[in-house]
Amino acid sequence: MKKEDIYIGSHVGMNAPDFYLGSVKEALSYGANTFMFYTGAPQNSFRKPLSELKIQEGRKLLQEAGIDENKLIVHAPYIINAANFSRQDLYEMSINTIVSELRRTAGFGAHILVLHPGSHVGMGAPSGILALAKALDLVFEVDGTDVKIAIETMAGKGHEIGITFEQIRAIIDKCNHKERLGVCLDTCHISDAGYDIKNNFDKVLDEFDRVVGLDRLLVVHVNDSKNPIGAHKDRHENIGYGYLGFDVLYNIVHHPKLGGIPMILETPYYNEKAPYKQEIEMLRSGKYVDNWRD
Repeated sequence: MKKEDIYIGSHVGMNAPDFYLGSVKEALSYGANTFMFYTGAPQNSFRKPLSELKIQEGRKLLQEAGIDENKLIVHAPYIINAANFSRQDLYEMSINTIVSELRRTAGFGAHILVLHPGSHVGMGAPSGILALAKALDLVFEVDGTDVKIAIETMAGKGHEIGITFEQIRAIIDKCNHKERLGVCLDTCHISDAGYDIKNNFDKVLDEFDRVVGLDRLLVVHVNDSKNPIGAHKDRHENIGYGYLGFDVLYNIVHHPKLGGIPMILETPYYNEKAPYKQEIEMLRSGKYVDNWRD
C-alpha cells in the first residue's frame, strides 16, 4: 500500500473557545490526516448552534493542511438507542437525535456518521434489528442529507446488537435505504465478539466481505483490547499494551484491501496524556517503541 493511501488519526475533542478550529489543531498536532469528533457532548443531546462552533475557520485550516473532508468522521452520541420498541419516548428521541446529527455532520462538511446500533433490552436480537432498521428508514426519509451512517461492530456486552457480521447484514437488508448504510469495524470490539483477528485477520476480513461486503466498510476503529478473544468486555487498550499487540494492528492499518479507509484511534489516555501522536507515529512507521508509555 502506498503511504498516501493511509489515513490515520484519532478521536479529538471540541471545546470552547476554539471549538471545531481547536479540533483541527489538535488532530494536526498528532500528525493525523483524518480524525473523529462529536458535534457536542457524547453523553447527551444538547448541542450548540453550528454558527457558534468556528466551522469555517476549521475548514479553512483543513484545506491549508491538505486534509480531505471526505475522510473525516463524526460519532453519534451514546444516548441513542433505536433498537428497542418498548420505550416509545426513547425510540422517538433516538430517531430525532440521529436526524439532527446527520444534518450537523453535513454542516461540518463531513460525510460519515458512526452509530452504535444499540441494545434490544431483553426483547431479542431480531426485534432490535427490526427496530433499528425501521428507525433508519424514518430518519433517511426526512434528514435531507447525503451523509452515510456507519454502523459500528459491537463487542457483545449485555443486549447489544451488531455483534456479528450477520446481524450487521440483517440491519442493512431490512432497511429501505441501503445506499446510505456502511460499517465501522472496531478491532477491539470484533476481537471481544469472538473474531480471531489476532491470528488470522485475512480470514476475518474475507468473512466480512462475504457476509457484508468490503464496499460497505467506511471506517476502522484501531484499538488494542484489554481482554482476550470472545471476552465481550469492550475495554480499549493502548497500541501494543493489549491482547492484540502492535504487529496485528500495524498490519491492519497497512492491509492492502483497506487502503483509503480512515483509521481512527480510540485508545485511552495514560497519566492524563493523549497517546495519539506516539501511536500514530508508530503505526505509520512500523517502529514500535517498547514501554513507550513509561
